[in-house]
Amino acid sequence: MSQRNYRAAIVGTGAIAHAHAQALLGSGRAELVAVADVDARRAAEFAGKYGGPSTHAGLDDLLREEQVDVVHLCTPPQLHAPLAIACLEAGVTALVEKPPTLSLAEFDAVIEAERRSTAHVATVLQHRFGAGALRLRRLQEAGELGRPLLATCNTQWYRDEAYYAVPWRGTWESEGGGPTMGHGIHQFDLLFSVLGPWREVTAVAARQARPVDTEDVSLALVTFENGAVATIVNSVVSPRQTSQLRFDYERATVEVEHLYGYTDDDWTVTPAPGQEGVSELWAEGRTTTSSGHDGWLAAVFDALDRGEAPPVTAEDTRRTMEFIAALYASAFTGERVQAGQIAADSPFARRMDGTGAPWEKVRNP
Repeated sequence: MSQRNYRAAIVGTGAIAHAHAQALLGSGRAELVAVADVDARRAAEFAGKYGGPSTHAGLDDLLREEQVDVVHLCTPPQLHAPLAIACLEAGVTALVEKPPTLSLAEFDAVIEAERRSTAHVATVLQHRFGAGALRLRRLQEAGELGRPLLATCNTQWYRDEAYYAVPWRGTWESEGGGPTMGHGIHQFDLLFSVLGPWREVTAVAARQARPVDTEDVSLALVTFENGAVATIVNSVVSPRQTSQLRFDYERATVEVEHLYGYTDDDWTVTPAPGQEGVSELWAEGRTTTSSGHDGWLAAVFDALDRGEAPPVTAEDTRRTMEFIAALYASAFTGERVQAGQIAADSPFARRMDGTGAPWEKVRNP
């Protein structure tokens, strides 16, 4: 398979954009030709740091004046859907930071735009592509671990009030949700990439400490089509920060604990009695690489080289976005929610807070 050299642009030059630029420049397969930001000074500083790409005030100018293959969308979340649709209408593949949209309805609009386009859309969920996750899926698919039985997925982070002083943070209108949308999505998306389609969710969400409109904690009990069960915790009020995933299989427990990115050193395997060979299989092909944007971007370019939709595809992301909507629906209605239950006319499809967060009803009776 021959490798193309891709012309790339970045829209939004905040903190996460630096990870994208570094991955692009380190890939050897792309050229960063343009950046856009509403803050001209910040765009110029960013461009100067990464080889001098041209600068633009916005995506429209960039698409009109540049020939690009892919656009990395690193803006605040409320801009993701309209910018992704604009890229697709221009025949340019959009690589969208999480959360990809504010609602399931918005994401379905992006899917429709992709169907009309010659280009693709993919969500940046890079933890799927670390060596440990790749190895885990490979061993599971080969049957080496036995059936998956139980999993736990904890994103327990800490964000203080100063973090939420940024105007677009902490509201349903600009972020679409709290830690369920913007923080825990990385971990439970990795969980879903291993365990496959979820079937049912029962959840709670609460506003415990932060002065926000959204939740600052959520918890979910999830069943999967393959029979596995899992708990998922998402928090921004936890002083000892950690990201933990644990998978209990018939033949071994596989665990990873890290914060914002893992290496093979962060994974452990505990074989069941008599299954010590699992440890030997796990040790094969160990690396020192991190689960950052580099591995994800390499997978994106590999897919584009083959003429395929890049990961994480719209289909994969929709399953994760539907889960988020279902978690909020369960938390705010007190009901169990099945996969496929949230139809287009559901209030939880149009907005993640659906019929309204309980604490808002108390404040505004």
